[in-house]
Amino acid sequence: MLVAVATLAATASAPVAVQAQTKPKVTSLGPDFPKTEIFIGNSFFYFNNSMHSHVLALVRAADPANRTSYQAISVTIGGSGFEWHDVESYFRPNAIASYSFDDNNNIIFNTRERLFDAAIMMDCSQCPIHPKLKSVFTEYAKKDADIVRAHGAKPIFFMSWAYEDKPEMTQQLAEAYTVAGNDNNALVIPAGLAFARMRAKQPELNLYQPDRRHPSMAGTYLASCVVFSALTGRSPVGNPYLAGLDEATAKILQMAAWETVQDYYGK
Repeated sequence: MLVAVATLAATASAPVAVQAQTKPKVTSLGPDFPKTEIFIGNSFFYFNNSMHSHVLALVRAADPANRTSYQAISVTIGGSGFEWHDVESYFRPNAIASYSFDDNNNIIFNTRERLFDAAIMMDCSQCPIHPKLKSVFTEYAKKDADIVRAHGAKPIFFMSWAYEDKPEMTQQLAEAYTVAGNDNNALVIPAGLAFARMRAKQPELNLYQPDRRHPSMAGTYLASCVVFSALTGRSPVGNPYLAGLDEATAKILQMAAWETVQDYYGK
């Protein structure tokens, strides 16, 4: 399962593809790729029927013979940063993910030895680069990564995207998340870099809601493809799950996701 630095203008009129200045130390989750994840974050995750559901659909479509082995769940609070979440409580026994539902809506009681293989965590959209909050980001990135590891799971940081009208956020967020990933020996999912790449490649394809912050369906699908690639180490190009998008649009987004992951991880 995403170097030269480009300087971005503070205008949405000329988006530029950009990379993090710092290179990530962790570039793969293999060979023991995760099959069960908890997504911990905010509305950037839960828009469009929740990113975790699209990632799960992509993974299951890529490996239909073992589709029941893959599980994902999302715990989100609107507007939340790292410090809003009680991550320790999400791993308590017989609570979150203790049961799920199959395709026929039957309840399946989960008896997995390990609740989650990985935790995908996202801070609030500005927190990692806000003058008054970036120290909190650094503090809780370590606290939460330590909690996740203590429960036998892999901590993963989700690099969010720039606001549509503030593209300069891309490089700032990329750098903040990459440094946090390196400091905590954690994989970083470069979704924000994929947004920048897609906007540079095809700016007429809208990745945002009218608020210029939350993702459109295309934005959620792009980010989901990046997560899929980062989690599995596999390309999403040709995956039959299209999230209701037309095939041509989905293929463009799949390719942008895979190119971003390859570039970011230096493959």
